[in-house]
Amino acid sequence: MGGSESQPEQQPKPNPELDEPWRKFDWGQKEALKEKLENFSPSDPNVKDIKILVAGQVGAGKSSFINSIDSVFKGRISSRALVSSSAGDSVSFTQKLKGFTIRSGRKILPFVFKDIMGLEAAALAGSQTDDIINAVFGHVKDGYKFNQEQALTHKDQHYNCDPTLSDQAFCLVYIIDANTVDFTDDKLVDKLKIIRQRISDRGIPQVVCMTKVDTACPLVKNDLRKIYTSKKIKEKVELCSTKIGVPLTNIFPVKNYHYETDTDDDIDVLLLKALEQIVQIADDRLLDCESY
Repeated sequence: MGGSESQPEQQPKPNPELDEPWRKFDWGQKEALKEKLENFSPSDPNVKDIKILVAGQVGAGKSSFINSIDSVFKGRISSRALVSSSAGDSVSFTQKLKGFTIRSGRKILPFVFKDIMGLEAAALAGSQTDDIINAVFGHVKDGYKFNQEQALTHKDQHYNCDPTLSDQAFCLVYIIDANTVDFTDDKLVDKLKIIRQRISDRGIPQVVCMTKVDTACPLVKNDLRKIYTSKKIKEKVELCSTKIGVPLTNIFPVKNYHYETDTDDDIDVLLLKALEQIVQIADDRLLDCESY
């Protein structure tokens, strides 16, 4: 009598880290990647620069991704693409189509990022799927203000009826928030699938950059170099591939610059590796166009 009840044994918490990286990654390749991209030139001499369209859900970090790439080459934090400072914004801060060139020193690099209005789940919210598809094919001129209720038509002054190769985007980059990939609205996924199907029919490749990995995984928040040994990030990348339909090889977990005041080599090298793949597959698509 009077004996104390035995407490149930606490189960050890599962290890959030894999024994081996799920993707091999060289953390010391920053300068080599940077030099390679600085010396890149499009395979078609008639095309001055390769256009890359950046799309994604509202608040996922599209404009921040462009700023982060710009920061890598500047060696300091850049904020050319305006972003909202309000966390959890439900309305896209980007309202017009705008192209951003990237400079390294005095040199303008031969790729241009096109920033567009964010996607939303509701049918008449965010950028229209037709506007994104038309922007990929070069039919939308810079400065076009997105209309949530109606897509651009051929009668509009911002519609380019006869786009050249230089007007077209040769890769569509989806920016997806690692925190929300599990809960992405099916209606938004359906929009992405429509876009993917339409541009895939024309051979346009797609890449996913999964942002905010540090807030999605405590392991990665403490050490960014654990991004490829994190079970949680691996699961999110696999789920993203299943939901959106983009192959795993074209999905890159990255961290945008957000609160930092100085650049960081580990953040830079993740962004540069993603950019290298984006530029390479975009140039492959340009080569395919030459053979037609």
